[in-house]
Order: sequence, then C-alpha cells, then structure tokens
Amino acid sequence: MSANYLAQPDLGFIAELRSLGGETLKKCYQCATCSVACPIAPENSPFPRKEMIAASWGLKDKLISNGDIWLCHNCGDCTDMCPRGAAPGDVLAAIRSAAITEYATPKSLAKAVNDPSKLPLLLGIPAAWFALLAIITMGFGGIMEKIFHFLFGDALGGRLHWSHAHEGAEHVIAHANFVSTWFVDMTFVPLSIFVTVVFFLGLKRFIVDVHDNAVLEGKTDKTSLDYKALLMSIKNVIPMILKHNKFTQCGSNKDRATPHMMVLFAFIGLFIVTAVCGIMLYVGGYAGPYPQLNPIKWLANIAGVALVIGSGIMIKSRLTNKEQITTYKDWFILGVVFAVGLSGMLTEMARLAEIAWLSYFFYWIHLIAIFNLFAFLPYSKMAHIVYRTVAMGYADYANRK
Repeated sequence: MSANYLAQPDLGFIAELRSLGGETLKKCYQCATCSVACPIAPENSPFPRKEMIAASWGLKDKLISNGDIWLCHNCGDCTDMCPRGAAPGDVLAAIRSAAITEYATPKSLAKAVNDPSKLPLLLGIPAAWFALLAIITMGFGGIMEKIFHFLFGDALGGRLHWSHAHEGAEHVIAHANFVSTWFVDMTFVPLSIFVTVVFFLGLKRFIVDVHDNAVLEGKTDKTSLDYKALLMSIKNVIPMILKHNKFTQCGSNKDRATPHMMVLFAFIGLFIVTAVCGIMLYVGGYAGPYPQLNPIKWLANIAGVALVIGSGIMIKSRLTNKEQITTYKDWFILGVVFAVGLSGMLTEMARLAEIAWLSYFFYWIHLIAIFNLFAFLPYSKMAHIVYRTVAMGYADYANRK
C-alpha cells in the first residue's frame, strides 16, 4: 500500500496549478500555521498543510482524489495568517479547478471552457443556433403549425400545437413568437440530460477515489463504501449548505456568505419558476406572457434581482480585493451568471416598455447565457456545487469532525 505514495513529482501538474491561481505554492515552508488557523478543518488530518506539501511536490493523484480540498471554502483565514504569503486558500482553489477538469468528460470540452481563446466559439455556437431558431420561428411559423397539426392533430386536448403564446399574443410581445418554446425545450432538455450524465460519470469515479484516499490516509475506519449511508449523509449536510454555516465560521471573509446565498437561492427560485411554468404550459395549457400580479411572476422577478445583485457583489469583491487571485475560470462563471440575471431582467423591462425588437434581442442574449451556464456546468467552477456537496456528505459519512 505504501507504493501508492512513492514520490513521483508531476512538474506539468505544478505548472497547471500555477496557471490556475496557485502560483504562490512554492512559498510554503510547511510551518502548519494554515491548518491551525483554519476554523473548519477536521481535527483528524486537518488541511491545508498536507495539501500544500503535496502540491509543491506535484503529487497529482494524491491531491485530485483528496476530498479535503472540497471542504475548504476559501474564506482566506489561512492566507491572511500565512507568514510566507503562500496563499493556501488560492492553492486549494487551483487544485479544485484541476480536479473538475480531471473528472469531466470529455476533457477536450473541459479544456475549451477554461481556455480564453475558445470563448468566441463558446458564445458563437449558441448565438448562431438561437438565431437560426428565431428565423424559423418568425419566418416559417405557418408551415410549422401545419406540420404540428399533421403530426399530432388534437392529441392531449390540442395542447401539442406549434404556438405557445396565449390567444391574441400576436398583438403583444410574446417571446414564444421570437424563439418557439418547442425549440427552447428541445435544446435545453437534451442539454440537461447530457449534463446529468457527465456529472454521473464524474461522481462515480469521484466517490470511489475520495473513499480510497480516506482509507489510505486513515481519515476513516470504514473500509467498505455504503452508498445508502453516504446518500443519507449527503442529505444531512444539505441544510448546512443552504444556510452557509461554514462561511459563518470564517473570520476574514465572513461577508461572502450573503452574495453566495443570494445567488444560490436565486437559482433555486428560478428552477421553481421554470418547473411551474412548464407544468402550466404542457399540463394546464396556460401560455405566457403572464400578468405581473401572477405569483410565479413575482418569484421570477425577485429571484432575478437577487441573481443580479448577488453576482454583482461577487464581481465587485473580485475587482476590489487585489490580494485574492482571480483567474479566467472565475471571471467566466461570474460573467455568465451575471449575464443570465441581467439579460433576463432587461428582457422583461423592454417587454413592459413595449419595445419588441429590444426585448427579443435581450432574450436572445439571455438564451446564449443560459446555454453557457448549463452546457458547461460540469466543466466550470460552478461544478463545485455538486462536488463539494458530495465531499461534505462523505466527511459526515466518515465521521470527520
């Protein structure tokens, strides 16, 4: 078993960590101040000292499979107290970034998402796709209506028709008249399935690796993996994640909890809105646009505002905190999240102002932003929501306190 830990430095991995924001890792002289300072490190094999040592040696396999890198919330306490300026929090963030790419499938797409030179392609493909769908919707609506009537007739009470805008919507601004709801759903439903499969494949490896690492390093006495018990542990930590309890234990950046919670609950609210609107449309036959006093509209507006403000605060914090290392990967996801919220609000404001072309333009931008958010979820920094949740669940399962 000791053969697993033969020191085999990976210089390429060290260079990768430096490019991902961990350029200070070689400043560490292993004093362990960081592990003492961390308010959330488990007493049994605390982090981040051991991770800093492994990173300086380029021990990729040891680090990628280490569940402890996900327990860190990058609050900055260790970085502030480090006598050498080694910034352990930023180094662990770099390791997490490398781990996301390692567990992603296909890796070529993961590398493209994290390559600034590929950004025009990542934006251009959905831009062209939704532009094409808009041309078909607006220019060939009559033909599509005949096709749907031929295929489905009066099935499901006539709900399977082409138009998803309410009666008389040709005289109002209805975004289903710009890009058909059918096209939107036929784009994002398969996309969601793809993302789910990618996460499933990644988590399948991730859980086994984290458990093997914990057994090898003596972090747990559970030599076999009980998936049912692990699932219950993941369920147990979800309330703690929703309340951001770990953030409140931090000292340096405790206020980070507020914008993070705003973004998290904004996405939860928007998920509820999307689900309810889908049920109302396909089951109830109630198409939009909905009146402003509709409760689901209230939730959508509140969630949208929270998303813009929360992500805006995060961006401002990154711009003003010169000591925190910010990489392209950070800016990519922050920009996408902010664009989703802002474009959605601008779409609604332009519709209320009865400026159709502007509302449709913002809706096009909104669809591009949502595509980038969902399609690249397993490859971007946003993937930490999934991996950190599972890692925290495993820590609970392994009785690491």
